[in-house]
Amino acid sequence: MLKGRFHRRSILTVGALAGASAVLATVDTPVARTIQGKIPWAPHEADAPEPLQSPDYIYFTPAEVRFVDAATERLIPRDELGPGANDAGVTLFIDHQLAGPFGHGARWYMQGPWAKGEKTQGFQSRMTPAEMYRALIEAIDAHIAGGQSTDHPANNGGATTTKVFADLGPDEQDKLLGELEAGTLELSGFDTKAFFKILLQNTKEGMFSDPIYGGNKDMAGWKMLGFPGARYDYSEWVGKHGVRYTLPPVGIKGRKEWVPQKT
Repeated sequence: MLKGRFHRRSILTVGALAGASAVLATVDTPVARTIQGKIPWAPHEADAPEPLQSPDYIYFTPAEVRFVDAATERLIPRDELGPGANDAGVTLFIDHQLAGPFGHGARWYMQGPWAKGEKTQGFQSRMTPAEMYRALIEAIDAHIAGGQSTDHPANNGGATTTKVFADLGPDEQDKLLGELEAGTLELSGFDTKAFFKILLQNTKEGMFSDPIYGGNKDMAGWKMLGFPGARYDYSEWVGKHGVRYTLPPVGIKGRKEWVPQKT
């Protein structure tokens, strides 16, 4: 469990490498079919990657962008080890995932009963991920605004607007994220612990998934870890035990430095 300040090293030790290959579903739900008398697969039948189509936000409101920018940057901050979540475009990645099948829970069973799940079970909310982000961000910002003292400029005629999560200092943001993680922040019956869990998972996915999906900009996350990416051939390195791998990472679409050869 993360406690107090959030440190990049803590993030990397709870599954960042797994996040490098785990990418959220980005295609429509397939139609169920009955297979009889033949092999249940065919060549080239797979979920093809769906590249980011627009550099713009398509789900988050500006206020939600500010929240997610601030929260993800505290989970993976820029420091001496490398870039942070904002540098890698994590918020844009999450935005486009929430606008697609993942955000709508298209491949999940989303019917009742709604009994509270065990710790060993996965996502149990009656809300889809997109609905959870929208509802919890609003509830958290309202909680912060409602807890401000009467001497805050926003409450006594000053020009300063009411503070929300993005306006808090790093220590205050870390404290609130810690309360979300522990499930101790009570927000009108919302499962704050479940929200933190999915926020953390999506942050790691946006930082370490293939750049084709909008995060891991310029392969910043892979470069920080020394992960080679989707390079097709490692045969010349198989026997080089203990030797540092020096080639740059390669994404599904290749690298922008590559220039097609003339034939």
